[in-house]
Amino acid sequence: MPEESASRKVIPLPARSATGRTSASTGEPARKPGVGDRLASRTGNRTPRRQVIPTVEELRAVSSEPADGVPYNGIEEPVRQPATPAPIPEPRVEADPPPAADEPEDRFERFVAGALRFARRRLSGEYRVDEFGFDPDLTDNVMAPLVRPLFEKWFRVDVHGLHNVPDTGGALLVANHAGTMMPMDAAMIMLALLDKHPAHRHMRTLAADLVFSSPLIGALARKAGGTLACNEDAERLLAAGELVGVFPEGFKGIGKPFSERYKLQRFGRGGFVTAALHSRVPIIPVSVVGSEEIYPKLADVKILARLLGLPYFPLTPTFPWLGPLGLVPLPSKWIIEFGTPIPTTDLPDAADDPMLVLNLGDQVRETIQQTLYRLLLTRRTVFG
Repeated sequence: MPEESASRKVIPLPARSATGRTSASTGEPARKPGVGDRLASRTGNRTPRRQVIPTVEELRAVSSEPADGVPYNGIEEPVRQPATPAPIPEPRVEADPPPAADEPEDRFERFVAGALRFARRRLSGEYRVDEFGFDPDLTDNVMAPLVRPLFEKWFRVDVHGLHNVPDTGGALLVANHAGTMMPMDAAMIMLALLDKHPAHRHMRTLAADLVFSSPLIGALARKAGGTLACNEDAERLLAAGELVGVFPEGFKGIGKPFSERYKLQRFGRGGFVTAALHSRVPIIPVSVVGSEEIYPKLADVKILARLLGLPYFPLTPTFPWLGPLGLVPLPSKWIIEFGTPIPTTDLPDAADDPMLVLNLGDQVRETIQQTLYRLLLTRRTVFG
């Protein structure tokens, strides 16, 4: 059958798939499919991505870029800034335990040591006394410790408004006055400023002539910082940057009967206002509650007062009936408040205007009076 063989065409076999054994184009046995072939069949015959390895210069340039952005340099993952090594924690030091409460022996030893140092200063003359006779060393180490038990334990004084008292510079403190037998309000205000104020300031008190004419009381008053109640001394102290305390009621406030307690008497002609205006210092009203009850004055023996040269001779529930025990004050509850300062720098010529001086004095008096009424409402009882 030659014709039939000639009419036939040779048709090559189709190439098998990647998994076949022969190739139609070459007729050679096909190689076995590798990993790349299988990867190409899965990815749709796409060319696999090649990884670009950066050079050292490129890495240095990337590390020098600012850290606000994350730069790319051809690598699939962003090159991030090298992390700052964490600081090595310092070894923990345990705090010392709080000191235990002072033992009585420790307090006694400190007291003896302080007394010896004070005696050495007094014997060697290493202390200062100013032109008015004020002795701060004696005041801080002798007088203040004697008064402090009354302040803390007996009268239990509450102090308010110390932020109104300046740390430096002069100021005039104007307060109400009471006490009948012994006006202790001046001593309590002085100790409040010395112990409670952040600057531990001293107050220089203006006192009447009768105080300095007394043999013992006058010398102690001078040592504690007191001076005569006159404008010249007040202005000199204020110009030196001192705190000056004045009690304008005088003996009228100390000797008023118990039925008129906490009713302020007349403040005079405003001499303290003139001193503050001349010195350009603020006036600070000071209100004291508790001083009216330590010696309630029930009556006044005027004949004995004239014979003894005293402004009054009081009769109280304990004096003179109990003798020396009648001088022990009653343990009333005290409150001292330092009011808002009244500036005087804006009144340059006010000292020569008597009406303005009187008005300013009345303003200070009314401020103290209203504060006394408010403080009396906050006090629960006279002795509570």
